[in-house]
Amino acid sequence: MPERWYIAGLVPHYTPQLQASFKSRLEEARQKIPSIQVNWHPTPGNDDPRTNFNGTKIALLVEPRPIPHLVPQILHMINVVPPDWRFVFIGSNQSVVSVGRAYATKHQQFIGKLDLMVLPEPWEINDKEKVYRTLTDIRFYDEFLPGVEWILKYEHDSIMCANSQESLNDWLHWDWAGAPRHENDRFSGNGGLSLRKVSAIRRILAFQQRLNDTQPEDEWFGGRVWTLPGANVAQGEKGQLAVEDVYIKNPIGFHVRDGGANMADGVWKSYAQRKEIFEYCPELSVIMDMKLETERCFGDNKEGSISGSNA
Repeated sequence: MPERWYIAGLVPHYTPQLQASFKSRLEEARQKIPSIQVNWHPTPGNDDPRTNFNGTKIALLVEPRPIPHLVPQILHMINVVPPDWRFVFIGSNQSVVSVGRAYATKHQQFIGKLDLMVLPEPWEINDKEKVYRTLTDIRFYDEFLPGVEWILKYEHDSIMCANSQESLNDWLHWDWAGAPRHENDRFSGNGGLSLRKVSAIRRILAFQQRLNDTQPEDEWFGGRVWTLPGANVAQGEKGQLAVEDVYIKNPIGFHVRDGGANMADGVWKSYAQRKEIFEYCPELSVIMDMKLETERCFGDNKEGSISGSNA
């Protein structure tokens, strides 16, 4: 009886601490992406399906909120981005569970195409500022994206268009390509849908450190990558990967801020231009809060400023 009391009574005081410590270290190990090499024909005995893809190219989405359209958005992007790219979703416990419960995403994980990741403590992504801090910290690239050279960063309100005649792989000579804020923008660096070269990011972070609660990470990088000797950086419509505030025909994709709650007049004001956009890129309906034709009110099609509306 005394021995039984000892096991049942004393051990539980220590077991939770041991389990918590072990679980924390195990989860950290599981959620770090190992170094990946290009290997389209895995050698016998290689059980990691991720080696079937190019580990230097990652499409990255960071989103802590369990937004309903994340699964169809990710699956669409997987089908539009060149097949050698891998995908990484970094989220909260809630958003990772929300994305990971779908059969289609489980399949993408099984074949090594998609990783779902919750960053271990002390990393945080629960608001925009925490995301900015993460993306401007060299340790993030060292610990979680080792061996990665190109990042396609996209957000919950961005999408690539299946009708685009261009391949993302045609853009790999750019150190940074995104969307301009105005036609003569010196740095077309809006980061909602952008291609980034990690070696350029590392060069910046080797001698610069972002101050907390200052510029968004894409603006902060923009002021610095522009000055790197030999860097090939998007400028105005030259190197414009996506449409956000400045319209071009047939882009690779669109970034629609907040899913349509903050829309640029120069892109969306004209009904004829909106019609052209949706005919070219109908998958915008995945990320935008839209009405069915039968739900529209009389006069909805009248042209005018639509900033702040979902028209």
